[in-house]
Amino acid sequence: MLVAVAFIIALFFAMNIGASGTAASMGPAYGSGAIPKKRTAMILVSIFALLGALSGGEVVRTIGNGIISPGVLDVEIVIIILAAACLTLFFANVLGIPLSTSEVVVGAIIGAGIAYQALLFDQLIIIIAFWLITPITAFLLGLVLGKWIRYAENRWKELTELGKWKKPLAFLLIAAGCIEAYAAGMNNVANAVGPLVGVGLLDVTMAVLLGGLFVSLGAVLLGGRVLETNGKKITRLSLLQGSAVSLTGGSLVITASIFGLPVPLTQITTSAIVGVGTADKGFQMWQQSIVKQIIKVWVVSPVISLVLSYGLILLFKTTDYYTLFVILSVFIATAGVYSLYLSTRAERRSTYDEGGGI
Repeated sequence: MLVAVAFIIALFFAMNIGASGTAASMGPAYGSGAIPKKRTAMILVSIFALLGALSGGEVVRTIGNGIISPGVLDVEIVIIILAAACLTLFFANVLGIPLSTSEVVVGAIIGAGIAYQALLFDQLIIIIAFWLITPITAFLLGLVLGKWIRYAENRWKELTELGKWKKPLAFLLIAAGCIEAYAAGMNNVANAVGPLVGVGLLDVTMAVLLGGLFVSLGAVLLGGRVLETNGKKITRLSLLQGSAVSLTGGSLVITASIFGLPVPLTQITTSAIVGVGTADKGFQMWQQSIVKQIIKVWVVSPVISLVLSYGLILLFKTTDYYTLFVILSVFIATAGVYSLYLSTRAERRSTYDEGGGI
């Protein structure tokens, strides 16, 4: 029974990965108009994500055995890890926010490792370092490429007026999106099936095949809102700008996957989009509420999955209710203080607007 539950959660999680991670890889092609129909973009993503998943064995091994000591894992802990990560990701998908599946999964695994004091810090430090390095690199590459593209489009107007260049540039962008979707499958499928491999329920070959199928299914069925966010709500992209974004994201993620490192694909892609947008519009780009919202979710999401995983283990495995009570108390106190702060700020603003005083 528990094994069946573990598989159900893992495969549902794989579908949400398809929605959050791989669907965003076609955001530039959809946002620039190279692919006018959302459904077409999602189908292309599903095909290339599956192909990439079949090459993602190294990342599966890292997720399964490289973050916490393998002897700690059992079926119940795997269920808790997947449930914590899946709930966090599902909440973000409902909001239409592109969320890093690698961050929520690794956060949940860290929560289990903390509960049993079994973290492998050497590998974990490398993973977290790449979480910081890859988005910054993507932003800088996007900024540099964006400035070059802006110069080229100003110098040769036919690149923006298109005409005879429209079809070649559209094909380049779609091909770049397919490369990024391949990278998404290569890196992200491990987030769903890696824990199953770690506990011995699947071997690596079967894991990448099964996980890839459900990631592809999720891209088709659930990816529409995230595709809309990445493609049109952050910044509008020309065909050349979209190609730069997808090639930047895809190359960074494929490189990390070869070394077995789970990296935040959606965060990398969005950072490249913001870099290109900054080159085009300046740092006023950072004033957009959608960018601020995405940054907040990136920061909070691994912490939420970590706390969920740790709390569920305290509740169902170690029955350490005292520590769980402390965690809940801290959460309630933090939420209360923040709510009080917002109320106080709103009251002060209202007082000043009315010209009154205390």
